[in-house]
Amino acid sequence: MIDSIAHWDEQLFLFLNQIYASWLDPVMLLITGKYIWIPFYIFLLFLLVRVYKMDSIWYILGLILVILLADQFTSAFMKPFFERLRPCHDPRWQGIILNYSGCGGLYGFASSHAANTFGLAAYFQKVGAKKIPNFSWLFLWAAIVSYTRIYLGVHYPGDVLVGALVGILSGWLVYWIIIKVKAFWTENTSKNRLSNL
Repeated sequence: MIDSIAHWDEQLFLFLNQIYASWLDPVMLLITGKYIWIPFYIFLLFLLVRVYKMDSIWYILGLILVILLADQFTSAFMKPFFERLRPCHDPRWQGIILNYSGCGGLYGFASSHAANTFGLAAYFQKVGAKKIPNFSWLFLWAAIVSYTRIYLGVHYPGDVLVGALVGILSGWLVYWIIIKVKAFWTENTSKNRLSNL
């Protein structure tokens, strides 16, 4: 069963990776980069602070936890545990696949790019559900960033899919924790203030 899933995953990767255009190569490399998105992240933080004022510190702390959890779970645990070679490191695909940007680390399961971007999307969607309801479009952004990993030949679709699931679960889990801790903190702070009156 596992072998069959891995085979389908490889065949889907080979199909998708062959859909390319030379003018898209630098565009995909730009989209997959980390630093290009810094202004975007600053804008998201600005929205949080503008809407939630002093409470935004809780949600910013949660955001940091989401990225740490999603990134470390995929990079520090899953990749060394499963030891699945990135397609660009697999000798079977040498000379067959497009690998425009180099390869990165040896192992690719699961995709940290997918985990981080989908984690951010899931977390912001929860945080903004009542006051900033348009954050659902972040899932499209996460999907595009994640797809660049297949296009550039550094991840199989399965790596991306599992990374996305890890990210979404991380975003939801951290949001739930932040809400609980924030409520507990607020309740105890209020009680302390009343007892000091």
